[in-house]
Amino acid sequence: MESAYGYEDQFFFCALPGIRTFFTSGHFAVAVFFVISGYVLSTKPLSLIYAGEQEQSKFGDNVASALFRRWLRLFLPVIVISFLYMTSWHAFGGIWTQRPEHQSTFSAELWTWYSEFKNYSFLFRSGDTGFRYNFPAWSIPIEFQGSIIVYRQILKLQGRGFTLSTWRRSSLDSVLALGLVVYFLYIVDGWFGAMFMAGMILCELDLLARNNELPGFLSRLEPYKVPLFYTLFSLSIYLSGVPSHNTMEIEVLRNSPGWYYLSFLKPQAVADYKWFYLFWAAIFLVSSIPRIWWLRSFFELPFNQFLGRISFALYLIHGPVLWILGDRLYAAVGWFHQDHENNIPNWVNAFPLSDAGPLGLELRFLAPHFLCLPLTLWLAEMGTRVFDEPSVKFAQWAYKKTLAPPPVQIL
Repeated sequence: MESAYGYEDQFFFCALPGIRTFFTSGHFAVAVFFVISGYVLSTKPLSLIYAGEQEQSKFGDNVASALFRRWLRLFLPVIVISFLYMTSWHAFGGIWTQRPEHQSTFSAELWTWYSEFKNYSFLFRSGDTGFRYNFPAWSIPIEFQGSIIVYRQILKLQGRGFTLSTWRRSSLDSVLALGLVVYFLYIVDGWFGAMFMAGMILCELDLLARNNELPGFLSRLEPYKVPLFYTLFSLSIYLSGVPSHNTMEIEVLRNSPGWYYLSFLKPQAVADYKWFYLFWAAIFLVSSIPRIWWLRSFFELPFNQFLGRISFALYLIHGPVLWILGDRLYAAVGWFHQDHENNIPNWVNAFPLSDAGPLGLELRFLAPHFLCLPLTLWLAEMGTRVFDEPSVKFAQWAYKKTLAPPPVQIL
């Protein structure tokens, strides 16, 4: 599923461009998330900069509050969910999961969990950012680093934001931001920084558009915006299907049907080639969906808005659900290996189902989702209410506690 359609003469429906996104799009989702984060983190402070001197006092408080709250906002839910997942192994009679390797006692487990988390959550750590107690959350430290990049750039812009005209300021902002995108993508291996800066650029372009202050060359594209954004969306869907198997070897991409010529676009600085193509795919997607009416309407449906609201908890909870319940359900319907036979033999082939059908659409593959998906959505809703939203309120409360009390007025 991670290879291109036709790679090594293997032709699977689920590997077609666009179709494979429904099966193996986790990294594409991360890229979109980083671009959206750059946009969202920039919206309020850039709006205050554009408002001018009357909002100058609010700018400092906004950025100070955002920087203070960011670590708590990102890592408190990770702490709670990974702690509960780890505790469940020892609290429920030695429950077995494939990952990570369990410690013999709860005290040893607690120390291992603490040791891993403190390194995982350190902003300036180098090397692997993985956390074995919830390894899909590898992107959270990178999200924190990207947030610092955005706020650092915004603080630099604010220093001259109240003295230059809007046109000159936005022109210089764009040059500086584009320079950082080039730096992160073509000079150093900082693909995530490029995604955050791209989100910031999209935010500023939207602010300019609302004020009818877009640069002339962009304004002249207005008559062609419909075909332009449909083209960008189509390119996004194709690029999002970049082969993601063995992505450190460019020859794998070069030998993938439909990717030979595109492979020569990869910058030397990017070690893992998929992130270069996902950078463009994410930008094209984020910029096109709000301007294609039927796509925008789809994402504004109540269920999709619900998914957006619970998305952070869903991101953190789906792994533990798969490792505790999903693993057992797959073993029960016939997907099992030696670890299952050794550790959960009663589940192996308990309800065998057919594996006939196209790859990725077998009944044996789909059936466990009918239990895992609704349970995961419900747990994500509970996690949003119990862990995620309270972490936002706690971070706001903690920030307010650091502020100096208002001066006492003497009558």
